Amino acid sequence: MAKKASEYDYLHISARVRAMENRLLTRERMERMLDARSADEAAKVLAECGYGDLPSLTPTVIERALSQARQGLLAELRKVAPDQRLLDVFCIKYDYHNIKVLIKAAARGVDGAQLLLDAGRYDLAQLREDFEKGELSHTSPTFRAAAEQAREVLSQTGDPQKADFILDRAYYEELLQAAKDTGSSFLLEYARVSIDAANLRAVVRVHRMGAGASVLREVLVPGGSVSTDRLLSAGGGELSSLFLRTPLEEAAAIGASALEGGSLTAFERACDNGVMSVVRTGRTVPFGEQALVGYLYAKEAEFTAIRVILTGKLAGLDRSILEERLRDSYA
Repeated sequence: MAKKASEYDYLHISARVRAMENRLLTRERMERMLDARSADEAAKVLAECGYGDLPSLTPTVIERALSQARQGLLAELRKVAPDQRLLDVFCIKYDYHNIKVLIKAAARGVDGAQLLLDAGRYDLAQLREDFEKGELSHTSPTFRAAAEQAREVLSQTGDPQKADFILDRAYYEELLQAAKDTGSSFLLEYARVSIDAANLRAVVRVHRMGAGASVLREVLVPGGSVSTDRLLSAGGGELSSLFLRTPLEEAAAIGASALEGGSLTAFERACDNGVMSVVRTGRTVPFGEQALVGYLYAKEAEFTAIRVILTGKLAGLDRSILEERLRDSYA
């Protein structure tokens, strides 16, 4: 295992990241985008965040701009990060997104290239080539096994959700192990609360569907602060007590309400805000990996917020609808 970088190795990048934080999409900037009369006017606010002009806005233009921003961010940070593994933790999900696209596109006999995102650990062209050959030797054993199993299950059952269950479990397994490998307790806490949020969502969704424990057992992921056994045996009314005094306490309470017909949108937002509350604690640390981890998460949240606001405005959605879909900001 590679040696963990010390907090002093992060002196330079911490100062750089703190300066970069000034250009993040703050709540005040989000409000100005929401108040804008059109998507084009809203996009002008993004100049303050370092984005270039976004002429002739369409969903495709928006996705391309966000993809370019993500690739540029990772390329810039890889030049100066003391430990590349910290960045890889945030790239894993794109590998799993891409393999889901490839598997489903192959099953349907279509080309899903426009849905692929070049931000994972694995070179996208190499991943596509290996997948088409049926040989994923350049990937981790966990990724490779999950991809093969998911492809087989989809072929046998025709149920893409079952394939997703397999890949999602593998993703969180890799996320947790990658966080452990860095030796960062802060990153490990992020991974654990991410698993907790995924499991909480699974409990609420499965119960709302009226599905049984067998389905929930298939979906739940080990490694969070609340064990899968406790989640399996808990009824909807016990959710709040399971997550009491955790970052997801409020989300669990809203989730219990969602089981009785309450808002799923509010529940989803509370889950994301719970994870954000953990990451945001790193802002109080003068220097260390917390600054880099927090900024990476903040930028992912920013990309999501930009997509929500701009595509929502293009679709003519009311401000109130957009507001309820936005999460807490990092800055």
